[in-house]
This record gives sequence, structure tokens and C-alpha cells, in this order.
Amino acid sequence: MPIPSDLTPDLLITLAAIALFGGLFALASHRAAKPADPLHPRLVPWRPIIIISGFAVLVAIVHLLNLFGVETGRR
Repeated sequence: MPIPSDLTPDLLITLAAIALFGGLFALASHRAAKPADPLHPRLVPWRPIIIISGFAVLVAIVHLLNLFGVETGRR
């Protein structure tokens, strides 16, 4: 598995996406786990955000593996 010798823009953008969506996943998980307060309803649907950000992290990790030369799809 060859490792890129320099930080290409693709690699930097992929790592930034993993960090961004991973942070969003952690924030949404924390907010969704809070107990419900009837006086302050939740205005943001945190559970769909958890699913979407988790999927985005998974896609970014697969892309990162592809950048390192691992074939993840059929050819």
C-alpha cells in the first residue's frame, strides 16, 4: 500500500471532511442523548443528523483508503 509522499489537496480535503463530520457526529450524538425537556422542545432532529454524518464519515474513510491505493469497489 503506497503512502502519498506529500499532502495532496485530495488528502487534505478528505481528512478535513472526516474531522468535520466526525465532530458533527459526536455533537449530534451528545445532543440526542440529552433527556427530553417538555418546556424546551428540540428544534433540530439530531438522530437523522447522526445517520447522515456517520454515513459521510464512512464514505470519506473509503475515499481515504482509495487514495492510499486500496481497491474497495468491483472492477
